[in-house]
Amino acid sequence: MKLKSLVLLAVWGCSYVVSAQSVYAPLNQDYYHLIDREEVLNRDFSPSIHSSYKPYRRVDIVTQVDSLAVNANNKKYLLTDNWEHVEDGEKFAMSRKPFLKWFYRSKSDFYHVNTEMFKLKISPVLYLGLGNDSNAAARPFVNTRGLELRGSIDEKVGFYSYIGENQALFPQYVQDYTSAYGVVPNEAFWKKYGDDGAVDFFTARGYFTVQATKHIGIQFGHDKNFVGNGYRSLLLSDFSAPSTFLKIQTKIWKIQYTNLFTELVADAPYTTFGSNGTEVFPKKFLTAHHLSINLTDNFNVGVFEAIMFHRGDSTSSAFEWNYLNPIIFYRSIEQFTGSPDNALFGMDFKWNVIRGVQLYGQGLLDEMVIGELKSGEGWWGNKYSLQLGAKYINVLGVKNLDLQAEYNLSRPFTYAHESIFTNYAHYRQPLAHPLGANFKELVVIARYQPVKYLFLSGKVISTLYGTDPAGANYGGDVLKDYTTRVSDYGNEIGQGIGNRVLFVDLMASYMLRQNLFIDLRHIYRNQESDDRTLDQTTNYTSVALRLNIAARDHSF
Repeated sequence: MKLKSLVLLAVWGCSYVVSAQSVYAPLNQDYYHLIDREEVLNRDFSPSIHSSYKPYRRVDIVTQVDSLAVNANNKKYLLTDNWEHVEDGEKFAMSRKPFLKWFYRSKSDFYHVNTEMFKLKISPVLYLGLGNDSNAAARPFVNTRGLELRGSIDEKVGFYSYIGENQALFPQYVQDYTSAYGVVPNEAFWKKYGDDGAVDFFTARGYFTVQATKHIGIQFGHDKNFVGNGYRSLLLSDFSAPSTFLKIQTKIWKIQYTNLFTELVADAPYTTFGSNGTEVFPKKFLTAHHLSINLTDNFNVGVFEAIMFHRGDSTSSAFEWNYLNPIIFYRSIEQFTGSPDNALFGMDFKWNVIRGVQLYGQGLLDEMVIGELKSGEGWWGNKYSLQLGAKYINVLGVKNLDLQAEYNLSRPFTYAHESIFTNYAHYRQPLAHPLGANFKELVVIARYQPVKYLFLSGKVISTLYGTDPAGANYGGDVLKDYTTRVSDYGNEIGQGIGNRVLFVDLMASYMLRQNLFIDLRHIYRNQESDDRTLDQTTNYTSVALRLNIAARDHSF
């Protein structure tokens, strides 16, 4: 019997046992910042959300926001967005002027049904953007039309679905990424659209949830996950395409324990016309555990482990049943089965030091030999990634002015392995940092909300990373087999063709009504390379109208 069949059987089998049901708020850095900043300001509050694992359940967002001293406008926005979990929420979110009496009866939903047995919320999704990039052959644009729905049945089973049809011409540096790797960043199957570098792709995410017991929740579907408290994640990020997964999340006392079982795409063959849709893409599996513990109300630590593996031929994978064990140390199983797989171990922490200040960080260990590390000779197998960051909320007493600074690094060959079936990637995209490995990066983000629904943000990212000359492997591309490395010793961050990138992203976003935004944005990106043919300066200015969707983020 296939894994998916067993998953469906297990989930439906426990659907009768249940308490309050909730789906998740889609991943969105700006939306989640409004939630996370309040915990930093209320450091002695015992949080109902373990912020190191995203997305958050909507019911938990309501519980946390409703119990904190939160910016009144933002509190109203968040509670309106999740009104199905607010006491007398339908009245709270009621629109004064419904459209044709049936539509937009609540401020956040085009149409909704709210009965004891069945809840349904349906909303359109729209993203219309137009810009100018002097490097591009034509004006960049984004044209997304979609539909989002969520709800529950008998207050036992929750469901969520989003579908979107997209055509886009991205700035030239994003087009270059697609040309180099054969993928549209953050997306899956794509095809060429016109002759100017534009792409056409369909986005679909969906899942159902079951609260098996008061403390154990189950989610099965096709979506993304993110581990960490930073802008980047070096453990598991939302950069790559959505994937099919089973997630079991146990939350009790001060502990949250998350099991993730995921089917991934090992490779996605492509041509200049887009993804190759005439063949079955090879598959592989990722299983991961994350244990989050609130040691105090203001100090949290997490432990992460993951195994990437493959059984079977090149087009079909048999699941390794040993990895279904939800509480065992995966490294022991990997050794038990003959060490054919890619094992990774990581830790993260979050410390609300004083009111308004938070320190956070991550560390990932792919492989290390202490003797080789002490020798300082740059052994290729010392593979690790590190992150250290800080958040400062209401800087110098200025309300709604927030700063974040973060430093990330990753040694060459981290996340890579012996084949496409065991590297830490999905659909030809890294599962952690967009650059893969072999980089150092400093991120500084400023956010300011000067008036009710005007959001200003500035992001500056300075990066040093190494790429490969033709026919060589210096450890930056996680898709490459690490047995093809140039050298066993003398490896250092930035080796190969050195690249220095300064990325500046300035955006003003105003919310016209619930989840309807107009954005004015400018991106400056300057790349200087040891290979002068790769030098590029981008000045990209755009305006966009967004409804029920996050702004696209191509910060690499």
